[in-house]
Amino acid sequence: MAALLPAPTIFSSNPSPFLPNFPKTISKSLFFPSKSNPQNPIFHRRAPSQMQASTSDVDSTFLQQAIQLVKSSPPTWESALLTNALIFLLGSPILVSGLSLSGIVAAFLLGTLTWRAFASSGFLLVASYFIIGTAVTKVKMDEKEAQGVAEKMKGRRGPGSVVGSSAAGCVCAVLSIYGVGGDEFTRLWVLGFVASFCTKLSDTVSSEIGKAYGRTTYLVTTLKIVPRGTEGAVSVEGTFAGILASVLLASVGCLLGQINVLQAVICVIASQIANLGESIIGAVFQEKDGYQWLNNDAVNVINISMGSIFAILIQQLLLQSWLA
Repeated sequence: MAALLPAPTIFSSNPSPFLPNFPKTISKSLFFPSKSNPQNPIFHRRAPSQMQASTSDVDSTFLQQAIQLVKSSPPTWESALLTNALIFLLGSPILVSGLSLSGIVAAFLLGTLTWRAFASSGFLLVASYFIIGTAVTKVKMDEKEAQGVAEKMKGRRGPGSVVGSSAAGCVCAVLSIYGVGGDEFTRLWVLGFVASFCTKLSDTVSSEIGKAYGRTTYLVTTLKIVPRGTEGAVSVEGTFAGILASVLLASVGCLLGQINVLQAVICVIASQIANLGESIIGAVFQEKDGYQWLNNDAVNVINISMGSIFAILIQQLLLQSWLA
């Protein structure tokens, strides 16, 4: 049996002449730091207090940068976007009550453009217009719905209404941003901006109050008595309320420093001339054959454009008469 067993193989530590001579490996043990060695620099962990302090520093720095961006003077597109986003977030309950989702998107673009052009004063003017206009639209809503003269969607405005209410103001904002006409025209663009919203608010208030409280409504072209809500119809109650609304918003623009007292008077006069023209257009053309394209939004654009243009023309005529 012993003769059948193979001879034991002896491994020598000396290098073999027939095999490559690899260098000797050094035995290494894996090192895992333990909790008992807090000084180990490899796996050092920050204490919770240190992490909180670091996070607080980052938040503080970000907040400071955001505040500086909002305070940018003159406003930049970045500051306009940030400020508008914060205001829309805080004012979302009011926005939802007066605008559809697509209307909010359109209003956000309007707000950003307004802040970029006229900073906080212009934004506050538009916000005042929106709040007053939304509130008066909901006056006696149930009664107006029963008569079939209420605004659609409970008075919530869509993008078409937003554009129809702000197109002229947006044009003035763009002209102001890019300095069209130089410094001489800068104040004119501000005047046209304020006048356009005074015109639209006067139109909205006169229409909604007339439908809610107007005892008798007359067609502006013939003075015949017509039902409430007729295109081109006016009422004493609605007309008086519209004048007060334009005075109110022009006063806001004056208090915000956008216009002076004389320009506020000009805005009120221009808005009433424009509203009279809008009523005539509604009575003569709207809902007539061949003018199906002339819907409320299109008429609104014409109305506020007239208000803006009339205000600028009156200002220039007065200036020329004084200089003569």
